[in-house]
Amino acid sequence: MTGRNPDRYSFFMHKVSIEKVASYDPELVEIGLKNLLAPLGGINAFIRPGERVLLKPNMLSAKPPAAAVTTHPAILKAVIRLVQGAGAVALVGDSPGFGSLRAVAKRSGMLAAIEECGAELVEFSEVREVISGGIFKRFEVAAPYLDADRVINLPKLKTHEMMTLTCGVKNLFGILVGAAKPAWHLQAGFDREIFARVLLELYQIRPPDLTIVDAITAMEGDGPGSGDPRQVGLLLAGANPVAVDLVAGEIAGIPKKLLFVEREAEKLGLPGSVREQIEVVGADPMDFHISPFRLPPLSDVEFGLPRFIKNRLRKHLTTRPAQIPDRCLLCGVCVKGCPPGVIRIEGRNLKFDYDRCIRCFCCRELCPEAALDVRKGLLLRIFGGKENNSPSG
Repeated sequence: MTGRNPDRYSFFMHKVSIEKVASYDPELVEIGLKNLLAPLGGINAFIRPGERVLLKPNMLSAKPPAAAVTTHPAILKAVIRLVQGAGAVALVGDSPGFGSLRAVAKRSGMLAAIEECGAELVEFSEVREVISGGIFKRFEVAAPYLDADRVINLPKLKTHEMMTLTCGVKNLFGILVGAAKPAWHLQAGFDREIFARVLLELYQIRPPDLTIVDAITAMEGDGPGSGDPRQVGLLLAGANPVAVDLVAGEIAGIPKKLLFVEREAEKLGLPGSVREQIEVVGADPMDFHISPFRLPPLSDVEFGLPRFIKNRLRKHLTTRPAQIPDRCLLCGVCVKGCPPGVIRIEGRNLKFDYDRCIRCFCCRELCPEAALDVRKGLLLRIFGGKENNSPSG
């Protein structure tokens, strides 16, 4: 801990539990979850009888479970059963990136799990303004999330084209509703550190009581919406999603310099943001033989450059979205989902205003046909891409 101000860090050890689960077989998932939570005190350490417990899965878009875009319904079903077995009321809610909640829940298999268990699907329609103690001051957050007695966060482990990794903290972006998501993307602009700060301040408004990560089948490559399923065979859990995400990044073999949320959490001195504060329990990480995840092409050569130079040379220093004509159906999802509104349809082509594009890659994240590619800027092609996109170092 040399060189750090000890007053900025909590030295309470944050437990992160890991359990090997080979598949989504219901029996294996049920046993795996109980083993996963046992070192943390079991489900009864987090909820009480009679409480209303909100389960917040990843419901990014209407994709089938095999696509690994959303939390697997077998995980959701098993957690609902645990909550109900503890005498609590299970609610399930999220705000999808595109499409209605019910449509996404149905296509992802989660609606069937919810209805079979007699749980309640909760729309994130009502919002409430919350005063933040950070630099962003105010957030409008889904009221059901704030009103729940307890929250269980159920992220999917995936790569992410803006944040490199989406897991516990990033999953909470779903408590913003409707136009609030693109508005915050627009406010953060191209600055990944600022967007990471948005996510962390949002998380701190109402931290979840428990985070359980679906990493049985994760996603690598062009995550979070168009990547490739990656068999990992693990579940992770902990009370602190910052600590959980740090361990998840290690398992995925991603260097911390590319984990923007984790880097910003350490700058802020948030509990669980340094490895020395974390105790891994359950399965021994030394037993895992997982090759590093293939990362999305988010490389740039801007690290360490003054902001005024970054702004002037942005189009040459960064990657940018581009149409794959053979796949594109011109459905307009990317046009509607673009935070700065820089995409338009002209004939059979998508036109991008790259001078105003903030490189959030929401268009790629939401595209139902995986019809958007990534192209590198000139200076990135010449100087930088491989180094910063490498899982080593």
